[in-house]
Amino acid sequence: MKKIYLSVLGFSLICRMHTYAQGSRDTIAHNLKPGFSLATTQDQDTITYRPRRLRVDEINLVSSYYNQNGNHSAVTGGIGTEKVNDFSNGLDLKLAWLNNSLNKNTLSIGLGSDHHTSASAAYVSATGASKTGGSRIYPSLDWTIEDAKKGTSFGIGTYYSGEYNYKSLGADLHFSAKTPNKMGEFGVKLQGYFDHVTLIYPSEFIPKSTVSTGPTYVTTASGNSVLSSGGSGKVNIPTSPRNTYTASFSYSQIINSRLQVMFLADLVTQHGFLSLPFHRVYFSNGKDTIERLPSSRFKLPLGFRANYFLGDNIILRSYYRYYTDSWGSKANTANLEITYKVSPFFSISPFYRYYTQTAAKYFAPFEQNGALQTYFTSNYEYAKFNSQFFGVGFRIAPPKGVLGWESLHDLELRYGHYKQNVGLVSDVVSIGLGFK
Repeated sequence: MKKIYLSVLGFSLICRMHTYAQGSRDTIAHNLKPGFSLATTQDQDTITYRPRRLRVDEINLVSSYYNQNGNHSAVTGGIGTEKVNDFSNGLDLKLAWLNNSLNKNTLSIGLGSDHHTSASAAYVSATGASKTGGSRIYPSLDWTIEDAKKGTSFGIGTYYSGEYNYKSLGADLHFSAKTPNKMGEFGVKLQGYFDHVTLIYPSEFIPKSTVSTGPTYVTTASGNSVLSSGGSGKVNIPTSPRNTYTASFSYSQIINSRLQVMFLADLVTQHGFLSLPFHRVYFSNGKDTIERLPSSRFKLPLGFRANYFLGDNIILRSYYRYYTDSWGSKANTANLEITYKVSPFFSISPFYRYYTQTAAKYFAPFEQNGALQTYFTSNYEYAKFNSQFFGVGFRIAPPKGVLGWESLHDLELRYGHYKQNVGLVSDVVSIGLGFK
């Protein structure tokens, strides 16, 4: 199935046009926070803040609903339904305290979950994948220490994501340093994700039996073949590793009181089982098999972001990214968001994103791959296409709190519509609550 649904924090990030180079949980997305500033300035209150006790600094809650439809499912070889529905919820809790050196420590605790239904999953017809729904949970933990005098920060983080056919464990180190005049800031982040892909095959490719000393396959009452561990009745489906390593670099600069810019670069390398065994491929001779892709991949995204303050009520946020990888795909992304402050406490933000990519050299549509090829896929994630994503966001942040509740300092509602020229369309709506 082609799951392009957006995670709850990921959607909030895209709508704000603050793209963190992933290459997408392409795998657009796992551990992003909904807010981002091009060039942060040290809170002056921190310098004079003496109490060292632990305090709740911020709480963010985000929920979203995503709906997708199309007719190029990878499960059925590049044809068939891509219908997906996804409900997501995310919680981000930030705790802060000062250490003995009066450096600010921030502990961010995140917990996200989503539940999706995918029509194409029913066509896998294997135990663990024949159901049309699944759930994912993704907790995260990050600790950062800031030295206000030196203008530096250092932190470490860890993440986990788990669903029925995929388990991922990640960790990172991140560091930033401001220039002597505090107008620029350099940042670096090193990440590693260590995944295990459950090798769920379409039922027609599972043998009926193997040698008696190994695992055996049995046929269920519905006619599906499943991998069985002896007579225990438990299904034992093997997994395969997939590791991703990322080095992210950024430099932000305050040009003047109105203009801020940022340059971004990422080096991403992947190794391991990069295919999905329940993605079918139909050859030009009418025969079919499962997707086969190389065991390594290198990605290079390069980005530029600029924020311009046009008067007191309008902020222009723009972003451009160029992407290339070792599988032959190249892509360009351009984002623009205009935030208009209707009042000091209410703003509206229409946004637009245009994306275009070339096809990977291993992609071909249904029944157009050659049987003698070494690698092949009919997953339209690797096809040539262009897409548009547009919508609008509304944010209120009254001084006395939303609906008079002082602790609820802001509420944000966003809607976006996504459309590819190859037929995929989707809609997503999210609501975010910020507590202080």
